[in-house]
Amino acid sequence: MEIHGLLYATAAIGCTLRPYAHINLSESLCPRIEQLFFAYLFNSTKGDYAVAKLGLHVSISGTIDQAVDRARELSCDTYQMFTRNPRGWKFKKLDPSEVEAFRQKNDANRITPVVAHMPYLPNLSSPKKVIYNRSVKSLSAELDRCGQLGIQYVVTHLGSHMGKGPDLGLERLTGAINQALAENENGVVLLLENTAGTKNSMGSSFEDIKRILAGVDAKQRVGICFDTAHAYAAGYDLHSPRGVDETLKRFDAIIGLNLLKVIHLNDSKFGLGSGRDRHEHIGMGYIGEAGFNTLFKQEAVKNLPFIMETPIDERRDEAGNMQKARELSA
Repeated sequence: MEIHGLLYATAAIGCTLRPYAHINLSESLCPRIEQLFFAYLFNSTKGDYAVAKLGLHVSISGTIDQAVDRARELSCDTYQMFTRNPRGWKFKKLDPSEVEAFRQKNDANRITPVVAHMPYLPNLSSPKKVIYNRSVKSLSAELDRCGQLGIQYVVTHLGSHMGKGPDLGLERLTGAINQALAENENGVVLLLENTAGTKNSMGSSFEDIKRILAGVDAKQRVGICFDTAHAYAAGYDLHSPRGVDETLKRFDAIIGLNLLKVIHLNDSKFGLGSGRDRHEHIGMGYIGEAGFNTLFKQEAVKNLPFIMETPIDERRDEAGNMQKARELSA
């Protein structure tokens, strides 16, 4: 009972001081204390006081170090970002002063891990020489930028073979990964993201991902980012407790859960096996609240970082999805 009283008092003090957050008190402190306190109360009879490590994709608008500020303001435990404009090929070199500010803020706030995401245009499986070469260059540059920034993981989409067949796509994709990693021996880990099963896409099944991993030379430099909406659209049931359990067991048997480093926590706007990549607010889609609640409780993944890439609209914003995820993980 003593720890109950201490946590309750701490939560109360944090909330009382919310209006004075500008006096060396982060605005994210109060909700984080509240979350820890109520999660403790919920789980105390089970002897498990851990809560999920939750985060969001945040903007780098302004200067790149402001991503850390936004992650803190949104009470993130982890976060994802682009290191450059995601909708273009061209990008500026990193400003040394921004790099230093980014690193200092990350060290001070201890929001980990930090995850970068590749831009949208690169297609690492492209049969077209010009697009393929630009894509490899883009991946190599991203690994270099993340090394400078001290970012641990880079998530990449696996691309499309554009109707030329998965064998050619596999050859192009593994070649791109091997070249980019060889050019950047900085320890940054590349995370392969499963796809939704859209036409000609690479990596929608666990078996496909296993084949890709087998072709990578520096195996210690690659891992998996598992997107829940993509998996559901590709036919992996995450709606029911049994489906979640079977999906994770299948992942472990084919790929190995030791390679799973990050989970993209997104609901699916369309049904099981639809092949359509459309994200929905947490609990509002076909995966639903029960599916996410079950996922959070799985021993194999409960300590991994869960990062949301959910929509922002009149129904819910980023803070609303964070709140819902906190509730479901408590």
